Amino acid sequence: MAQPWRIVDSIDTDEGLLDLRQRGETDFLITIDSRVLMTSSANRSEIVLSELACAPLQRIKRPRVLVGGLGMGYTLKAALDHLPAEAEVVVAELNPIMVTWCQGPIAQLTNGAVDDPRVTVKISDVAKVIAEAAKQGREQRFDAIILDLYEGPYEGDQGRGDYLYGRKALESSRNALKPGGVFAVWSEDPDAAFEKRLQAAGFSVNRQRPGRGGRRHVVYIARKTEK
Repeated sequence: MAQPWRIVDSIDTDEGLLDLRQRGETDFLITIDSRVLMTSSANRSEIVLSELACAPLQRIKRPRVLVGGLGMGYTLKAALDHLPAEAEVVVAELNPIMVTWCQGPIAQLTNGAVDDPRVTVKISDVAKVIAEAAKQGREQRFDAIILDLYEGPYEGDQGRGDYLYGRKALESSRNALKPGGVFAVWSEDPDAAFEKRLQAAGFSVNRQRPGRGGRRHVVYIARKTEK
């Protein structure tokens, strides 16, 4: 008989209660308003997202990477595993409780990735961080932007995610990247409209669906092209 889930910590948000739950020693999940956002047992696509985005950056001197959404830290950990020692990784996370959890009860899942000396956490909307970088000189732009948010590009099609996945947002992301930079996005399912917007904004598009069998999410690896 499976052990019951217990609530480790909880915080009230505009979308409902955000809970960290645990079962056994290393089985965790995060829910919001009782809806599962992420689990410690299903992170294949998040890891591949960072691997594909960051592997090419090992050849770049002092690469700068922006990760949108901390979650349980798996995306961040995979990025760090594929970046050189002199890399700089900025994590934009809206809720400081996620940082607290990643430094505390779930730090074991990523060997404390959030405390890596290469990491700077900004408690901010990633769209704001992108917009600020787009206005800066080349040195303050990013070699890769990785968006691992629980509501993906489909939201852009519905008008709610325009600030991240709409036409103007994609142009901002392109401007926040250095030449040849990578824009990597997690998506629950393939999104043809999003792919068209990426291409129109000046990105080449590579869509992948990692793994075999079971629920397979989508990762988009878009590279900035010269217009």
